[in-house]
Amino acid sequence: MRISLIMLRANFKSRAIRFVAAHAWVLALALSGCAHFQPRPISPAQSLAAYEDRSLFRPGLEAFLAANHAASPAPGRPWDLRALTLAAFYYQPSLAYARAQLLAAQAARSTAAERPNPSLSVSPAHDSGIPGAPSPWIVPLSMDWPLETAGRRGDRMAVARHLAAAARWDLIGTVWAVRNRLRAALLALYAAHRSEVLLARQEAAQRTVLNLLEGQFKAGVVSSYEVTQARIALDRTTLARQAQEGQIREASIALADALGVPPRALQHVRFSFSGFDEFPQDLTRPEVRRDALLGRSDVRAALERYAASQSALKLQIARQWPSINLGSGYAWNAQLAGDSEWQLGLNVTLPVLNHNQGPIAEARARRRAAAARFITIQADAVAQIDGALAAYRAALTRVQTATALLGNLRRQLNAIRQQVQAGERQPLDLATAKVAFYAAVQSRLAADVSAQRALGVLEDAVQSPLTLSSSAVRSAESEKASNLP
Repeated sequence: MRISLIMLRANFKSRAIRFVAAHAWVLALALSGCAHFQPRPISPAQSLAAYEDRSLFRPGLEAFLAANHAASPAPGRPWDLRALTLAAFYYQPSLAYARAQLLAAQAARSTAAERPNPSLSVSPAHDSGIPGAPSPWIVPLSMDWPLETAGRRGDRMAVARHLAAAARWDLIGTVWAVRNRLRAALLALYAAHRSEVLLARQEAAQRTVLNLLEGQFKAGVVSSYEVTQARIALDRTTLARQAQEGQIREASIALADALGVPPRALQHVRFSFSGFDEFPQDLTRPEVRRDALLGRSDVRAALERYAASQSALKLQIARQWPSINLGSGYAWNAQLAGDSEWQLGLNVTLPVLNHNQGPIAEARARRRAAAARFITIQADAVAQIDGALAAYRAALTRVQTATALLGNLRRQLNAIRQQVQAGERQPLDLATAKVAFYAAVQSRLAADVSAQRALGVLEDAVQSPLTLSSSAVRSAESEKASNLP
């Protein structure tokens, strides 16, 4: 709608002043609600210093633990998996990034809900050819008030709403990934510590065997070949134990990385490995599998993105209808002795050359792609869950076999010990039995760790509240968990 005012010099200033005075408050009110830019530069040196200063005994982390009903372990007290999980939720940068992505998606909902602002343009012109006019100036005012039709705003809001929901499910998926990575790192540290202890015991038993064989070799009872074989076995065990020392350091660094803290933050920190000797069966129930296939984070995120593609297609279909610009105004015509005229303008985009066919076809194709993506993700979830279940059950079978073997060797060791005490067997027989027993303990540890890894994969696959409670997930979602600016 276009309003034209052709004013005489005598009236131009007075009318302009009244117009500006009448609408100045509108402009002031609009500017008062404007946001202002606040720079937040990132300094690599300061960022590195802040990261190196992280610790498991910072007040912010302690407050976060207390808010989630988990007391911060005192210095010297062990940190269990639950407390470490909350610490990872507080420090892990990947979660901070996922939270920022969610905030951006939620802000997009506000953008989608905004209505288009009206526009006002002033374009003064000079025409000296108007006969009898005391002023050659013409001041046209042009105002446009856009009106969205066919429910476009609602469709746009629906797209943003579904994408925000998808971003939230992506965050929950990151929560599970952080927890699974942390558990795997803690399990690796447990396996390295436990294996070093067992290898040290096996090494001691093998050294006893070597000493006894060397004594028998001097007495001419055994050959040098047997002594050499015992020495080789001892050296191999020593190398394996020394390798475990490196594994402990590597596992500690991996654990610090999973927590989001520097490795030195874990110095003098003790850890509780409770639960790594348990093998729950709760996650193998059929209803857990079904709930996972319907409610896993990646499945739900794909479903929300499909819903967003539906709304996007609806929005493109709505855009084939004409858009309208509407406005009303007042015109004062100086050439007609100051006549006053009310005007109503209507601007309609005519769908003559196209009916938005291209964007509609693109939106339909994107909806098909989103549907195919959802089916792919759900099929992958089926394969992942079924594979994890099969691996966990097979690992439990190996644990049972290793347990049975260890029990038989323990009984054999006890029997030989009694026979040595009775003088029926030689000390070398007892030392050899100890070597076999500790080797079986190593096999049992390997079976246990393999089963625990399979359990971790299963936990990550089903994402069940039986493993990580809903309250823990909500604590990770909270912006309060982020220590970023």
